Amino acid sequence: MNILIMGPAGAGKGTMSDLILKEYDIPHISTGDMLRENVRNNTELGKEAKSYMDAGKLVPDDVINAMVEKRLQEPDCQKGYLLDGFPRTLVQAKAFAEISEKIGKPVQSVIALEVGLDVLEERITGRRICPKCGAIYHIHNKPSKVEGKCDVCGSDLVQRKDDTIEQLKVRMDEYEKSTKPVIDFYAESGVVTEINAAEKPEVVFGHIKDALSKIQ
Repeated sequence: MNILIMGPAGAGKGTMSDLILKEYDIPHISTGDMLRENVRNNTELGKEAKSYMDAGKLVPDDVINAMVEKRLQEPDCQKGYLLDGFPRTLVQAKAFAEISEKIGKPVQSVIALEVGLDVLEERITGRRICPKCGAIYHIHNKPSKVEGKCDVCGSDLVQRKDDTIEQLKVRMDEYEKSTKPVIDFYAESGVVTEINAAEKPEVVFGHIKDALSKIQ
């Protein structure tokens, strides 16, 4: 089961990804995590990526594409994969279409989480994270047991500096400009399911399961 999950910041990709992994036993592959792991492990691709990062430049598509291609051929991807954060642009999508076909792992389903700006604002501005263990909370929807403290490790929770209405609007503009064309690209193949992500998580996941049942 080869899946892409897409949606703007705050749409619930992380929550839905966790539920998909538990249900279908496939790895969640975040290109951000993959990039950091390659740099940390000092792989050849990691070294190349770090040279761009150290120079303050974006890591080129061909380096990211090569990392994704290598990652999808690892043993834990035999049953499929859930890609999050890739492809972000139409150029990446077209390149990935060739890569995934070449390695026999073409995209079978694109889950596009749709949610309005007003809902995203409430979600984003209320989000709090633990800088030590990475646990995520929300002051309304998922508060910690002790206000301002992480349930897992007890560290002080913080609000990310980009979790503001101003930054959300910047990210939404970028999403509309770069990522919407990717969804349109996959829609031509009939693999896109648009889901209202403003509903409760269990309802959203129910819609996702219905969409994935068509490819099992």
